[in-house]
Amino acid sequence: MTPDQPASDTILLTVDGPVATLTLNRPERRNAIDDAMRGDLMAALDRVSRDDAIRALVVTGAGKGFCAGGDVRGMKERLAAPHGQVALNGWRRQQRTHHAIAMLHALPKPTIAAVNGAATGLGCDVALCCDFVMAGASARFAMSYVQRGLIPDGGGMYFLPRRVGLVRAKELIFTGRTLKPEEALKLGVADRVTSDEALLGDARAWAAELSQGAPASLALAKSILDQSFELSVEQVFAMGSQAQAICYSTQEHLDSVAAFLARSEAKKAGRA
Repeated sequence: MTPDQPASDTILLTVDGPVATLTLNRPERRNAIDDAMRGDLMAALDRVSRDDAIRALVVTGAGKGFCAGGDVRGMKERLAAPHGQVALNGWRRQQRTHHAIAMLHALPKPTIAAVNGAATGLGCDVALCCDFVMAGASARFAMSYVQRGLIPDGGGMYFLPRRVGLVRAKELIFTGRTLKPEEALKLGVADRVTSDEALLGDARAWAAELSQGAPASLALAKSILDQSFELSVEQVFAMGSQAQAICYSTQEHLDSVAAFLARSEAKKAGRA
């Protein structure tokens, strides 16, 4: 395992074989995301996406919390801007937030959120945009936007209904209430629950298991599955045909077929 590498002041990357761990690193602010961290997160995700040796990603938080959402101090500075600039500045910040979340959601590799402590507001969105969510015993999930007079702006209104259904998503967003690990698991907000002590090890082991599939197969299947609720069956068939044509030409497929045929021939020779 490589040591934590300061991809930036706010993001750490650890690589252990095929699994990278991305750590949100502002523990003194419960890993709340500010403008600098957004940019650092995008840079780190681009690095992970481009590195073919990395086959899966675990996302977690430094210290006692996963991510407390947006930085309230940054909100104060935003509202202190001249009145005529508040809306445009907010729109620009939203674009960067959405780009960062989209990069994590669309990463062509399996992703697991290892949630330690609070994942609230934007932090909950970060967890939900991953393929899978593993919760430690101290994990807490809350779509807390309503408590600040806001709506979920990090993709929660897209990701949450797909996990828990529309009615339950409305209830969680309208109330902003907090879920402990057991309820999060029951509702489908979390996929697995473990102890705080075992959280990172269990998440990395799961990521290593997921990383064993052929990279092209995983990336292409993920890209289609993530759109499947919005597609017709005919569209899924069409996209699947195109993806399968790519898979036919990959070295992993060629090697697999060759190995299967070699085993088959060896069995025939043995019987003869």
